Amino acid sequence: MEMICPLCNGLKNLANPCPNCHGQMTDKGPIENFYDDYSAYLDKNITQRLDNADPNYCVHLFQCDICGKDKRMSIDREMF
Repeated sequence: MEMICPLCNGLKNLANPCPNCHGQMTDKGPIENFYDDYSAYLDKNITQRLDNADPNYCVHLFQCDICGKDKRMSIDREMF
């Protein structure tokens, strides 16, 4: 069995209201995709080591569609 992120794999969607304006926040993907131009292509095991991330969570960046505020959320990985 493998631990995977349900958002990265399209198994779940997360409705997340903006704490600023209460607009809808959109999932922009895992935070490691924003480190540099090539980080999105690296293996997850490598990017997790870069920021000492907990392997049980996948940190996603959410951004408000209205005001542009962003926030990070830790998403529980699930066994599959």
